[in-house]
Amino acid sequence: MDTDGYEPVGTPPTDPAAAAGRDRTGQAEAFDAIGDRYDEAFPHKEGQITAGGWAIAELAPGSRVLDLGCGTGLPTARQFTDAGMRVTGVDLSAGMLARARHNVPEAEFLQADVADLVEGGPLAAGSFSAAAAFFTLLMLPRAEIPGALTAVRDLLAPGGLLALGMVEADVDDVSIPFLGHTIRVSGYLKDELRAVVEDAGFEVIKEMSYTYAPASTDVPPEEQIFLYCRRA
Repeated sequence: MDTDGYEPVGTPPTDPAAAAGRDRTGQAEAFDAIGDRYDEAFPHKEGQITAGGWAIAELAPGSRVLDLGCGTGLPTARQFTDAGMRVTGVDLSAGMLARARHNVPEAEFLQADVADLVEGGPLAAGSFSAAAAFFTLLMLPRAEIPGALTAVRDLLAPGGLLALGMVEADVDDVSIPFLGHTIRVSGYLKDELRAVVEDAGFEVIKEMSYTYAPASTDVPPEEQIFLYCRRA
């Protein structure tokens, strides 16, 4: 999602309150339609698998892990499940969840917006040892990302881990073409992202970056950032 590598479609809303109240039905419908093409466009997820491996090495077998924006369940829910973890995957797309349940039948999957995972929501506070959020928060307006990170922090037990993946881009809630559909995305530059994560109550233990060229010509090359974090 290099800002030099794609042309935004339309303009972002100027009112943060309007952005926060956006109906994300269109986002879910886009990913319902994209389906397996997502994994075909992004076949090699080195950074994602490496970050998941870091968390697995830190966790005891049987630990509860939350996979936010789980998509098809590949590779993350599958990776954690194969390592003996109890996985709960969350996604807004019913189509993606159907694929995830097929790919990782041992895991539990829940249809929900990340913004709904607040106190009093469907998941209990402090009930997870780790969370993975790979390219999930970029689907939110910037105005919502700090709150989503705080909600994830609250779902983690003290000292719980967060493996976070984002695309480096200085954009806020802009529409872009993606695999034949239009989605809205946000992003930060590296230092900004780190500050947002730390302000939400996480210690950033390690940062990794990868230049990624998707297999599909419908998606431009992008700089992926992975933060290895612990609940402070």
